[in-house]
Amino acid sequence: MKAHYKKHLLNFKRPSGTSRGVLRTKETWFLIIEEDGKWGIGECGILRSLSIDDRPDYEEKLRWTCQNINKEKDYLYDNLIEFPSIQIGVETAFKSLQADNPFQVFPSEFSKGSKSIPINGLIWMGDKSFMKEQISEKLKEGFQCIKMKIGAIDFDTEIELLKSIRQEFSASEIELRVDANGAFSPSEALEKLKILSELQLHSIEQPIKQGQWQEMARLCEETPLPIALDEELIGVFSSEEKKKLLETIQPQYIILKPSLIGGFKGSDNWIDLAENGNVGWWITSALESNVGLNAISQYTFTKNAILPQGLGTGSLYTNNIDSPLEVCNGSIQYDTNQQWDLSVLNE
Repeated sequence: MKAHYKKHLLNFKRPSGTSRGVLRTKETWFLIIEEDGKWGIGECGILRSLSIDDRPDYEEKLRWTCQNINKEKDYLYDNLIEFPSIQIGVETAFKSLQADNPFQVFPSEFSKGSKSIPINGLIWMGDKSFMKEQISEKLKEGFQCIKMKIGAIDFDTEIELLKSIRQEFSASEIELRVDANGAFSPSEALEKLKILSELQLHSIEQPIKQGQWQEMARLCEETPLPIALDEELIGVFSSEEKKKLLETIQPQYIILKPSLIGGFKGSDNWIDLAENGNVGWWITSALESNVGLNAISQYTFTKNAILPQGLGTGSLYTNNIDSPLEVCNGSIQYDTNQQWDLSVLNE
């Protein structure tokens, strides 16, 4: 067995804003394993300034992974504990190698094209007119759940935008989620949550920056609006520490980005702990290319998730991998009549 990797720089169709800054490109690496004439592919992608493995020795660890690809899978996984995006790349590449079709990594009714997964429509930050334009597009496209990133422009303007949706659509017609990406200070967060709760929102993601367990626990106890932890899960490696986090903060929901939290094995661990603690969850991509998005979508379907998931990021790039994944009427589906095209990797 041998392995190599190839770097690919994904280019956003248009700059996409979060409270941490504006995204124009996204780095990713494809791990390719070959054995006995078969091949498998997995994606290792980081989000600069967010991923715990955004480190100077990242490519060095990728080289180490390729050099040790013949070692036991558990040995590889355990030695990549601080590199969750490489863990998921390795997990996916091995599943891809072992599959009859390298892109059917979690075979199911989803990957066969007979069932779809409800997802949220994502509204990126920007000026008022840009955000309003995105909202209109998502509603026309049939989304029944919209997630809006907040915290970068004036809070009153964001409230106006949310009110404009609520004036047209009730909570039973359109589910609204907001994602603050840690933009609120602990002193102002509760008051802002009270204002947001008047708009009948489903939840808010990460209202304050991660790492403030006691402050977040207080918010989760007093909030009138369900809180979902997102960045809070990054860098929490052991099952004991994960359990301690959930027991301390007692959130209403957690959000799982497999590329940031230890791949599928790490996500399984979080899901087990959450369900044992009566904490809700959903799964979100971390802006992977269609290779990673495909694996995460197929995995998500097998977990019997009941809420709309965050898997609608495949159309963000000008140079994504052409794939059978498509978004239709607020759901992601796998069109078995379409083919994968990896030619962009040879450019």
